[in-house]
Amino acid sequence: MARNPAMTDVARLAGVSHQTVSRVLNDHPNVREQTRSRVRAAIAELGYRPNRAARTLVTGRSQSIGVVTQNSTLYGPASLLAAFEQAAAESGFAVSVASVSVLDQPSIAEAVTRHLDHRVAGIMVIAPVMSANEALDALPADVPLVTVDGDPDRSAALVTVDQVTGARDATRHLLDAGHRTVWHVSGPPEWFDSAGRIEGWRQALELAGVEVPPLMPADWTAASGYRAGQMLARMPEVSAIFAANDHLALGILRAMNERGRRVPEEVSVVGFDDVPEAAYFIPPLTTVRPDFRAVARASLSLLLEQIESGRATTERYTVAPALVSRSSVAPPPR
Repeated sequence: MARNPAMTDVARLAGVSHQTVSRVLNDHPNVREQTRSRVRAAIAELGYRPNRAARTLVTGRSQSIGVVTQNSTLYGPASLLAAFEQAAAESGFAVSVASVSVLDQPSIAEAVTRHLDHRVAGIMVIAPVMSANEALDALPADVPLVTVDGDPDRSAALVTVDQVTGARDATRHLLDAGHRTVWHVSGPPEWFDSAGRIEGWRQALELAGVEVPPLMPADWTAASGYRAGQMLARMPEVSAIFAANDHLALGILRAMNERGRRVPEEVSVVGFDDVPEAAYFIPPLTTVRPDFRAVARASLSLLLEQIESGRATTERYTVAPALVSRSSVAPPPR
């Protein structure tokens, strides 16, 4: 009896690697459309269907993917997790989430152990802080793993938003409106997202040859943005502010309003994340929108590629965000 076609048969007919076939099956965005069409034609001609049940019997792993994330209601991690669960479901996988209070070595190790006890097929770790590195380095080498928003200097499979470009675009947008410089209210220093946004802000100012003001450190909360905004509102030379996320921007908007500094007539403000409420702030907030769906699809693709092949990868994928222009930016007052 003739055997069913395998992924290697599809790869041979399409003239590509089996990794490329896996990426097409998992809707990875980093595949040329011509290649994608050729692989799909080969799949249709051979009648290939991924046999995930057989793979489970061979590997002893379930049709479940484990996710380790910090127990947080922050918009970015929560949106990413929701997008990843949807993408995994579309590929026939369930998602098991282990939330930890702190992203440190003991907490991550315990969460990973729980996942491995349930024989998950692979693990995704949302690791936006430096303290997660020690735990990631200690994970078993044979576990398919992908890190999201992790350390860009760590040699491992990684998917991240291009924080530097997003921050550079936000800062450049304010400079293009005519502002002499841009002040930055940053996120927590231990977060890679925060470091990338600081770098992009500073790059834009240095490329424009303008003064780089002192950094205004904060956390991710509106209360922290409000405190920074109270200080900035007292400084008449401040006419443009880039906030590291939209909640910080919300606090800044309130502080400006209380001090009688009109936005955007006197002070322009740009955020990051494009939370659903950003369009309803007063004024509607100009912000940077990460593509969390693209991050989730790329993460899943890298993970399933390792599950299919049985080999680890150090490939990384960076997803470009988009600037969303609204009413919180205007030319500076004369």
